Amino acid sequence: MLTILQGTADLAYIFGFTLIGAVVAFLWAPLLSRALLRLHVIKGAKVELAAIGSRGYKATTPVMGGLLVVITVAIVTYFLNWSRSFTYVPVGVMLISAALGAIDDLMNIYGKERRSRKLGHQITLIHVHHEWKMRIWYTLTLPWTAFKRMSVWFGSQTSKGVFVHEKLILQFIAGALTAWWIYTKLGPAWHFIYFPFGFSWNAGILIVPITILIVMFTANAVNIADGMDGLAGGMLIMTFSALTLLSWINGFGEIAILNATTVGALVAYTYFNIKPARFMSGDVGSLGLGALLAVNAMAIGETASLFFLGFMFYIEAISVVMQIFSRYFLGRKIFRMAPLHHHFELSGWSEEKTVMRFWVLHFIFVVFGFWLALH
Repeated sequence: MLTILQGTADLAYIFGFTLIGAVVAFLWAPLLSRALLRLHVIKGAKVELAAIGSRGYKATTPVMGGLLVVITVAIVTYFLNWSRSFTYVPVGVMLISAALGAIDDLMNIYGKERRSRKLGHQITLIHVHHEWKMRIWYTLTLPWTAFKRMSVWFGSQTSKGVFVHEKLILQFIAGALTAWWIYTKLGPAWHFIYFPFGFSWNAGILIVPITILIVMFTANAVNIADGMDGLAGGMLIMTFSALTLLSWINGFGEIAILNATTVGALVAYTYFNIKPARFMSGDVGSLGLGALLAVNAMAIGETASLFFLGFMFYIEAISVVMQIFSRYFLGRKIFRMAPLHHHFELSGWSEEKTVMRFWVLHFIFVVFGFWLALH
């Protein structure tokens, strides 16, 4: 039974769930690893990094190891920490985002080549198609085709997985579920964005698009940063640890337990993901945990501190946006390769050196974000 101390869950009780999450994840991690190998759930290494000798083993490393965290968190929460007030929506958003990632992972491995009509091709069809009804249809759907083609800028070059515009639609649904929960279920207090040193802003209905944007961007930011062994796992441990303490301090016992469980499962995952990784997270883990990170931070009123609590994830995502803008509008690249960790890798840093330095920088900004959240 949950022990309550002045409206918050007992901290010792909360960190007990870190141990529970870690133990459960460690117990079934070998089963997951063997299953992924047996089913040959292997995506292969990035072609752009094939020249780096130390990356050769990644071509045979299974993906979808993020299932270790997602499933552990979902099961432990359902049986030991289920709350219709505070945990069912965060877990639901995590599972929706993880399901999207799983579909993408599986399609990239087992799927067939997929094609998307180019914008120029559709414009040609508008002029030359022999049926006037089809010409009208192509004209009406031209903005949608333009959106699909522009969204390709933000995706990988694979033609097997879920298209970027399809990902954005499903991520929008996850963000909309979060926005509905925050705006209609948690109450008017959650319509405010609370800033350090006593400042606040009543966003009102604007909290809905803000929430959707934050969930979508954070999920993709974690996904983008998940490109080196141990990188995303180590940084997520730091971020969810800070969120655990902030949830407890702010009086959200159920969310504190959810974050603590996530930390424990992440410890087990990172143990197996440190170079040379036994498995990699895949989109199933990075998208699911990125969405959970955003939802939990907003649920405890720490939206303003989220940028620092997830600092290196956002920097990685921003580096991709900068690279895309520079390539398409300035005709040149800012980085050797985006996201940022690959730039340093191609500049001569070893994978271990890059990961450790990113961990250190991320830890500094997480501590700063935690400090801001206390003011």
